[in-house]
Amino acid sequence: MSLVVLAFCTMACGFASVAPAHAQLFPKSMTQKPIPVLQAPQPSFMYPQHETLTFTVDWRVFTAGTAVFHLDQAGDVQKISATADSIGAVNLLFPVVDRFQSGFDLKTGCSTGFNKQIQEGRRKIASELSFDNAHGKQIQNERNLVRGTATHKEANVPACVTDSLAAIFYTQSQTLNVGQTVSFPLADSMRTVTVGMKVESREEIKTPAGTFQTVKVQATAEEGVVKNRGHIWIWYTDDPRHIPVQMQARLFWGTITFHLQSIDLK
Repeated sequence: MSLVVLAFCTMACGFASVAPAHAQLFPKSMTQKPIPVLQAPQPSFMYPQHETLTFTVDWRVFTAGTAVFHLDQAGDVQKISATADSIGAVNLLFPVVDRFQSGFDLKTGCSTGFNKQIQEGRRKIASELSFDNAHGKQIQNERNLVRGTATHKEANVPACVTDSLAAIFYTQSQTLNVGQTVSFPLADSMRTVTVGMKVESREEIKTPAGTFQTVKVQATAEEGVVKNRGHIWIWYTDDPRHIPVQMQARLFWGTITFHLQSIDLK
């Protein structure tokens, strides 16, 4: 999604569009290279039944908006929804009201689909991405709500992939040791790209929600528009929960940072 896609659909939540260029947390593939197999979540990792993570989003010297992630379990599926809303001066210049939905199988890590409803300035898009694993296809139906047009696209996809939103929380379930890189296939914009989550260091991070000992993880890709235009990081708590408490994208037009405001387990 725009940056929630934060970075994170962000950045997995839509604030890349406040700048002249549009960017996604996980970049689009320009060429095809060997795709790794998506590793299943660690059997010992336990996702909470319910969790809400609320972030403020800063762009340069402005507080640009808020991003909220809701996680709920439904059987063997971890459901994720994310919202991104601009506030203050940014909302006057470029209003953003973005909504994202995703999910993944708790046993395999495979994405169950990715939907987004984007309202950014005069742009209004509704898109649904689904996976036909039996036939190795990803299917996208998209509507331009301003022009009243619709498109249908299909492309090949490996049997098990993640998506731009699910990837943030799928990564929680993996072992995150400094120097290690967790690689996986990610479906984005009708392509499949290999994303590497490189664990760079341990850092103490102070946020409005508290002070956390974290591991700093950089999202990398050998392909795509972001490769030569910026860098993206997620700070996960350095404990068995691996909660994302800060996210940041440094792009050619500026830096966007997500600061955790609160964690609600109700």
